[in-house]
Amino acid sequence: MTDRTPGFNTLAIHAGATPDPTTGARATPIYQTTSFVFDDVDHAASLFGLQAFGNIYTRIGNPTCAVLEERVAALEGGTAALAVASGHAAEFLAFHALMQPGDNFVAANKLYGGSINQFNHAYKSFDWSVRWADADDPASFEALIDGRTKAIFIESIANPGGVIVDIAAVAQIAKKHKIPLIVDNTMASPYLIRPIEHGADIVIHSATKFLGGHGNSIGGVLVDAGTFDWVGDERYPMLSKPRPEYGGMVLGETFGNFAFAIATRVLGLRDLGPALSPFNAFLLLTGIETLPLRMQRQSDSTLAVARHLAGHEGVSWVSYPGLEGDRYHALAQRYCPKGAGAVFTFGVKGGYEAGVALVKRLELFSHLANIGDTRSLVIHPASTTHRQLTDEQRVAAGAGPDVVRLSIGLEDPADLIADLDRALAG
Repeated sequence: MTDRTPGFNTLAIHAGATPDPTTGARATPIYQTTSFVFDDVDHAASLFGLQAFGNIYTRIGNPTCAVLEERVAALEGGTAALAVASGHAAEFLAFHALMQPGDNFVAANKLYGGSINQFNHAYKSFDWSVRWADADDPASFEALIDGRTKAIFIESIANPGGVIVDIAAVAQIAKKHKIPLIVDNTMASPYLIRPIEHGADIVIHSATKFLGGHGNSIGGVLVDAGTFDWVGDERYPMLSKPRPEYGGMVLGETFGNFAFAIATRVLGLRDLGPALSPFNAFLLLTGIETLPLRMQRQSDSTLAVARHLAGHEGVSWVSYPGLEGDRYHALAQRYCPKGAGAVFTFGVKGGYEAGVALVKRLELFSHLANIGDTRSLVIHPASTTHRQLTDEQRVAAGAGPDVVRLSIGLEDPADLIADLDRALAG
């Protein structure tokens, strides 16, 4: 098998993992320890000085987390990855490695509400600013770029509206201006879309969602595509200039095509501390083993439910790229031909109050703020996940007053449809 590149299903089970050399355990052990013993003083010095790879302290790295990192990097086609405490933490560490006070980045205006809030408010404390581009118009990203722009940020499939961004078109703009393209691939997972193949330089995941898939653990992963040349680019001093804490080492020169993953670990995770617990890493690894099976089944079921609601008299519209008449259907066929994911939105006739009432009447769907579970989930974004936004921002993000978001799980589609029909009947 050494001359053969493993398929996606094989990588989802085996990438990064080998039987434990001490015990022979086939499942990746949970290395529930804070620290690791050094061979001797020289070994310790080489680890702290980045002259050797190894384990020091679980806040910086852990063997269980390392398997998760290698597996997600393999599934995305990247060179290296970093696993952290949450998807928000992964976003923050990515920008921390890129941004300086006074810098800005351009982001698509169709994003998860938590990211919009993080970008608009939390990042102001670091004097980082966001500029909002039209997710449907790649040219709008270029119009907002100036000399202090350090990145472009998009979601492959936007949460909650199901918007599919033309990744390759935005990537061309990023490459023209020599700034990295960051793609949040949470909604699609690498099973449906691999953004690096379309020009992404950095991929972000809330592993809490489809990667883990069982609603039992929170985690985030950032993947380094190894495609951006940091060497000599003074706009990114963390990667291109000597680091005093590492004896003047230039990370971009020393670590080449996985320098970004190293920088987020040894300059971000080390000092800011959003470490992923080994136990959560174990649960996420277990979930990833069934990722291809779950994503295909959930995408197929979602299409069936979306088609049913599209013809329902109590529904004014359905936004799901898998539907033949959807405005993003052509992009879905291009970027995710195996399916358009398991999350979509629809408009309930009657507006805000009708949306809230529908959520209360559903029985099989769980009302909670998450997606990507084996269980089907429902939420009314305007009253929950996007509540902190203005009315205008909610509408722009695809979370208007009548919007209901569904995350379809692994139940029988007929049962989900029956639950929706009953709830919509009032």
